[in-house]
Amino acid sequence: MTEPRDPRRVPRPARSGGRPPARRSGTARPPAARRPGPPGRPRPATGPLRPVSPRPRLRLIALALTLVMFAFTVRLVQVQGVDAAAYAAKANENRYVPVKLAAERGAITDRNGVDLATTVDAYDITADPSLLAPAKIKITDAPARAAALLAPILGESRQTLAAKLDRPASRYVLLARQRTPQVWKRIKELRGKLDAEAAAAPKSAPRPNVLVGIFADKHSKRVYPGGDLAAGVLGFVNGQGRGAGGLEAQLDKELAGKDGKLVYAQSGGRRVPTADTQEHPAVPGSDVQLTLDRDIQWAAQQAISEQVSRSRADRGYVVVQDTRTGQILALANAPGFDPNDITRASPEALGNPALTDAFEPGSTSKVMSMAAVLEEGAATPYTRVTVPNRLHRGDRLFSDDVDHATWHLTLNGVLAKSSNIGTILAAGQLGATQPQANQVLYSYLRKFGIGRPTGLNFPGETDGILAKPQDWNTSQQYTIPFGQGLSLNAVQAASVYSTIANGGVRIAPTLVRGTTGPDGRYAPAPPPARSRVVSEKTATTLAAMLESVVDDEEGTGAKAKIDGYRVGGKTGTSNRVDPKTGRYHGYTASFAGFAPADQPRVTVYCAIQNPTRGSYFGGQICGPVFQRVMTFALKSLQVPPTGTPSPRLPVTFTPGE
Repeated sequence: MTEPRDPRRVPRPARSGGRPPARRSGTARPPAARRPGPPGRPRPATGPLRPVSPRPRLRLIALALTLVMFAFTVRLVQVQGVDAAAYAAKANENRYVPVKLAAERGAITDRNGVDLATTVDAYDITADPSLLAPAKIKITDAPARAAALLAPILGESRQTLAAKLDRPASRYVLLARQRTPQVWKRIKELRGKLDAEAAAAPKSAPRPNVLVGIFADKHSKRVYPGGDLAAGVLGFVNGQGRGAGGLEAQLDKELAGKDGKLVYAQSGGRRVPTADTQEHPAVPGSDVQLTLDRDIQWAAQQAISEQVSRSRADRGYVVVQDTRTGQILALANAPGFDPNDITRASPEALGNPALTDAFEPGSTSKVMSMAAVLEEGAATPYTRVTVPNRLHRGDRLFSDDVDHATWHLTLNGVLAKSSNIGTILAAGQLGATQPQANQVLYSYLRKFGIGRPTGLNFPGETDGILAKPQDWNTSQQYTIPFGQGLSLNAVQAASVYSTIANGGVRIAPTLVRGTTGPDGRYAPAPPPARSRVVSEKTATTLAAMLESVVDDEEGTGAKAKIDGYRVGGKTGTSNRVDPKTGRYHGYTASFAGFAPADQPRVTVYCAIQNPTRGSYFGGQICGPVFQRVMTFALKSLQVPPTGTPSPRLPVTFTPGE
């Protein structure tokens, strides 16, 4: 029996001689035999399978590689050709580390080379509290233990230090600022001792070093060895080490020097010792030598501080000047401040009020009116002046500081008894009319330096106030001759008396004697300006008249006497303008003078603002200050006693004789 035929099988064509039969031309190729697909699935309508060519894909890959290589080439040309310098600079920024080499600030010394301001090494004591965390040091109270050890060394509260150290998540905290090298040395020694104890302790009872996280940052510190001595002159520096007041600010460029720079290579945060190093050394600042004498400055400061405190005054100042050179030997203010720690200073105490305060001088200013009268030949010391109890001028009635019957005074007596009325009458002789007299007096006031800079160029210095004569009101025409209606500073007032003591030649005041540069060469300060104000004859006569103020029993300056020395001086008591209200309130007490009167060497000026306890007269509270400071200065400078007697000019006259 024959098996049924599988319909999926297709018989192969017969081969002849191993070759397929030739296709006849014009005959269609028979369709390829296809196997029937599985039931229910349509057969794909595809042609015969052919191999895919790889060439297009290779072309795309080659093109992509070409573009990538081209991009790399362009970038390489840009980096190494076009931007090579910029990238090299960036590389150097990361590789080379610049370090500023701070210049050492120059010292400020007195006239004898004693340091008044200098720079020393200092350390900020810091800590890494995370090293004291219990998990690291295995002690729960490590911050408290460390604080107990550091508190007596740093002079800080134990509780405050413990609170700063008990911050386990912190990596830095400042414990104390600007401590001396000795303080840091004590901490290092204590830390070393604890390290030794920790190494010797048995493993069963370890003793960790609780100071392991204590460090120090080294820098420089400005130090003022005298504390508040001459603080108003010296000023202070700010947190960046730059001058912020006084001479520290005025001479900051000379004192600061020029910072240097060190550039070295680093890798991984460490310096590469074999790499090139560029160093530009710092140029130290110049040392500045002042005209101040430390000892005289101390005596002046002590005297004025005690009197201000005793009088419960707002403030006071003392100026000591060498009459022959114009150099200021002392410039003291009270109250003062300690520039070593200005955070504790009162804002009102900062600065130098002896130069920044403008005040009405009162009777100490009468010496300028008398100088003008003598120089113009309007009167002599013997000229008789009848002084009534009251004098009516303009719209005002003028009086002296005390009620009196009619005085019969010489011009010398007018100065000795400090008569306001007598001064008005004398100054009125300077011109045929009052406006002419005003103009003459104004010219002399300007010659004496009133209303002009002193020449010190001190920060915040006032020129004083002196209106032009055509602007003087009715009152000023008669008050300016006796010291009200114009303003000056203490150095200007001292300079007036130094001018008389120096034979009528004004020498501009100076504070700087010279500088010593980084090369060690000393350069003296330029010579001060000189100008003749009055003749030598007038100055000598006026000096003799000023002696009557101190020596004569009727003079107002008896408390300024100095045994063995002839003293010329003048008291002053004036109404004080309150800077807060702009109105008169209280008084300015003052005394100015020089010694020895026959051969002047030293001028001392004292002023106290608004004394509220005891006397407010200049002769009573400033006369003793003058006497104390002048005595010390004469002894310190080894000025010999006077060898000639005082001329004792007449103070009064008898009418009818």
